[in-house]
Amino acid sequence: MRPLKRVLQSEILRLFFCWLASLYIRLVFLTGWWTVVGGETPQKFWDEDKPFILAFWHGRLLMMPYCWDHRKTIYMLISQHRDGQLIARTVGHFGIKTAAGSSTRGGAGALRTMVKALKQGDYVGVTPDGPRGPRMRASEGIVSVARLSGAPVIPAAFGVNRGPTLSSWDSFLVAWPFSRGLIVWGEPIHVDRDTKDEALEVARRQIEDGLNAVTAEADRLSGRAPVEPAPSPETVPGGEGRAS
Repeated sequence: MRPLKRVLQSEILRLFFCWLASLYIRLVFLTGWWTVVGGETPQKFWDEDKPFILAFWHGRLLMMPYCWDHRKTIYMLISQHRDGQLIARTVGHFGIKTAAGSSTRGGAGALRTMVKALKQGDYVGVTPDGPRGPRMRASEGIVSVARLSGAPVIPAAFGVNRGPTLSSWDSFLVAWPFSRGLIVWGEPIHVDRDTKDEALEVARRQIEDGLNAVTAEADRLSGRAPVEPAPSPETVPGGEGRAS
């Protein structure tokens, strides 16, 4: 067992770790120079109190708490795995609520929670390639949330000029303090309530393409080499499909 996993078996140490992680995110933001590209898109929805689904890749999770207007309630879909619970506790320090579930555990309950939140006028955040990938490939789950709720999906990504891209499955981007960073927003993607069959796959690909476009733009504007999506499950022999 790796030392970090051994340490995080302690409940007290897990709480301390999440608190430290939230402090690090605050440090990076407060010491950095941040620009928002396309911010008028979510602002219009916030100003009119219209709910939407925030979508971003798992590898761009670190600084996304600061893309949000914290006067608006948002629920993040977080896996029930221990790593997911660490994320939930960390983002909880920013007032972000969570709906626990994935395609393999608790998915139906999480779906109901998110659809209910959107219909009540709140907002939902989803990493459609989490919790296990493939990297930068959208699951069908986000299409279901958009279709059942009637709320559009708005893709977003952060980029930064200083910090490593880890060799993890999601190519997780770490931002260093005193960096120049930016948040890039895309255009809303609507999924009609009557969408079914082949049209659902078209909608899924549209969301995936939109997310990859804003992520590539964030990397370009911050002077980073772009992160390539993992091979599509359809093109991998023996592929088992997507996780959500």
